[in-house]
Amino acid sequence: MRILRSTLAAAARRGGPKRSLLKDENGATAVEFGMVAMPFLLFVLGILGMGLYYLALISLEYGVESAARKIRTGEAEKSALTVGGFKSLICASAIGIDCSKVTVIIKHAKTWTGIEPQACVTNNSQTGSSGNVGDALSDYSGSASEVVLVTACYRWALADSFKFMKFSASGPTIIQAATAFKNEPYN
Repeated sequence: MRILRSTLAAAARRGGPKRSLLKDENGATAVEFGMVAMPFLLFVLGILGMGLYYLALISLEYGVESAARKIRTGEAEKSALTVGGFKSLICASAIGIDCSKVTVIIKHAKTWTGIEPQACVTNNSQTGSSGNVGDALSDYSGSASEVVLVTACYRWALADSFKFMKFSASGPTIIQAATAFKNEPYN
């Protein structure tokens, strides 16, 4: 009891117990950390999310460029490559891409003005691939000296799991990579 009375007496001399509590700095670091922790954590998660997005995007773009080279040089037509085989080439070159979530749209025309790009999302769902898996790729990629547009659409499931990575309020999050080129005169 004696200690309690002396503590109260000392507090009263300094201006009362309220004043001594206002000057007490014990726990200030914990309070400051509590104020800063949530914005810092969200910032770190945002950087991580954007890094994963760019990894998937760059990987898909590399896969499309690598596989499209087979069309450009005529190797796909000479080896009777199928649409499913072309999709597998894209997925083999792309790191960390789930091939079951990739659709490939291939269009060809005689001139550049004859090519019309197609969107990866139709009626709030992912657009289907060109043709069937067993179809010959040359049916969709044209022949020598024709203009070709290859578009790969990847449903990025990670954004569906973590809502802060989602780019739109409705519909799937689609990562798109495309390349347009004129086939070499390989005939």
